Amino acid sequence: MNSSDAVPPFPASADESAPTPVVRRAPLALPRWFAAVQVFLVSGLPTGTLILIALVLTGRPMTSSGAPITSDPSQISLEFFAMLSLFDTALVALLIRVFLVMSGEDSQNVFLGRRPVAGEFLRGLLLIPVAWAVVAGLIFGLNFLFPSLHNVAKNPYAQYMNTPLRAGVTIIVVILAGGVREELQRGFILHRFEQRLGGAYVGLAVFTVAFGLGHLPQGFDAAIAVGILGAIWGLLYIRRRSVVAPMVSHAGFDASQVLLQLFVGITR
Repeated sequence: MNSSDAVPPFPASADESAPTPVVRRAPLALPRWFAAVQVFLVSGLPTGTLILIALVLTGRPMTSSGAPITSDPSQISLEFFAMLSLFDTALVALLIRVFLVMSGEDSQNVFLGRRPVAGEFLRGLLLIPVAWAVVAGLIFGLNFLFPSLHNVAKNPYAQYMNTPLRAGVTIIVVILAGGVREELQRGFILHRFEQRLGGAYVGLAVFTVAFGLGHLPQGFDAAIAVGILGAIWGLLYIRRRSVVAPMVSHAGFDASQVLLQLFVGITR
């Protein structure tokens, strides 16, 4: 039998020794209306309202005296405040995760970017005194120029910080519901605005106003000062593409406020 009559070997369809390439699903095109719906749903207003209604309907009184509902923030019990804040944090985080998965996006890319986490964490720690200086300077200036803006004599949440135990619970709440939830909200909302809703800076303006309005129970001056501080954290996210530094700075600022209020209360 001639070599020319030999049957050629069956051709291999692929090199079995070659690694199988990883196929990554490209992010889906996100309709503008759906991006707006997602921003609204993670803003805290619908989730907070839903959880508040659920707590009231299940018999959780809003006040320490047992009243089922109140419009006075200074009357809301620490138990109700903590449950509302922590359940809302969990629900907002879940919604953000679901929305990112639906659009084929990676949470790490959106919230951590390419910055080393350790470096961003340190940056956040160094920004805590900066946050204090910004807020103190703004409130002092506002009270000097526009004294009528100081319309709340006493922080309605001071009742949560009058004993070490209550202050400890409050610190846990403000770290999770303040530092973690609000910076995840801010990062996600800025991300969606940048994609489909007019740009990250438009989103920053919208969320800054909403963030300030959320602090109105503490007074007009506090709402303006904290709103501007939130804008700084938002600018930091836009520049760094990581929520770690804003999250650490925010959590540290809120926790140190609680400790200061506790110290002032004890020394009086």
